[in-house]
Amino acid sequence: MELFDLLKALILGFVEGMTEFAPVSSTGHLIIVDDMWLKTSEFLGKPSANSFKIFIQLGSILAVIVVFWKRLFSLVGLYKLKDTTTGSKLKLTHVIVGLIPAGVLGVLFEDFIDEHLFRTETVLIGLVIGAILMIVADKFGPKKPKTQTLDQITYKQAFTVGLVQCLSLWPGFSRSGATISGGVLFGMSHRTAADFTFIMAVPIMFGASFLSLLKNWEDINPSDTSFYVVGFISAFVFALISIKFFLKLIEHVKLTPFAIYRLVLAAVLFVIYVL
Repeated sequence: MELFDLLKALILGFVEGMTEFAPVSSTGHLIIVDDMWLKTSEFLGKPSANSFKIFIQLGSILAVIVVFWKRLFSLVGLYKLKDTTTGSKLKLTHVIVGLIPAGVLGVLFEDFIDEHLFRTETVLIGLVIGAILMIVADKFGPKKPKTQTLDQITYKQAFTVGLVQCLSLWPGFSRSGATISGGVLFGMSHRTAADFTFIMAVPIMFGASFLSLLKNWEDINPSDTSFYVVGFISAFVFALISIKFFLKLIEHVKLTPFAIYRLVLAAVLFVIYVL
């Protein structure tokens, strides 16, 4: 593996880490950057290149675990949080309920998504529709949401957010953009919706990465190990930075500025690929 190739892994890790938890679609950005400039499929092969994009999400997952370790450990009984004033508590079952819809659809349509939707053209569509959903959430979500903390989330809210999360199976839509928008529309504050999004990300992203690696294991060349390792470390470091920054930012700017960015990006891509 040449040094220039490892630099590509570093760049893709940077893109993954900085965009995974912002509502701009990390998968969309990875596809765009790779298809337009880096072209990793030319030396990794398409199956391995797609698996790499999934694999480096594990670095982002590790960053979430580092930031939210107390809450995550409490869900499985390994850490005791202080008693909440509401008398309720976010449980592992809330997370499971939120994961069921996208988990089922993801398993059923995994092959179709990998073969037909990992393209810049489909990402463009996802960017636009996802941006519209985010603007709708900011405009029509309750001005004074009742759910201000994770421990106030109901099972109904968890499930409805899970339903909206299904939209993110379309590359470019953005999982965090879909789930945060869904949370806001169904009565959560932006920060609470973002926190719940990050917590749900751990099992669903780990599961997606594991299934993809298992499916394409024979297509991954051992000589590409260094490429995968560099991408993983890069994604972890930059995801740590982006998570802490985004959680502070979302409370102040909401979703609309990210939606505008998505629309501008979609317009640029339209000019490049269509006109």
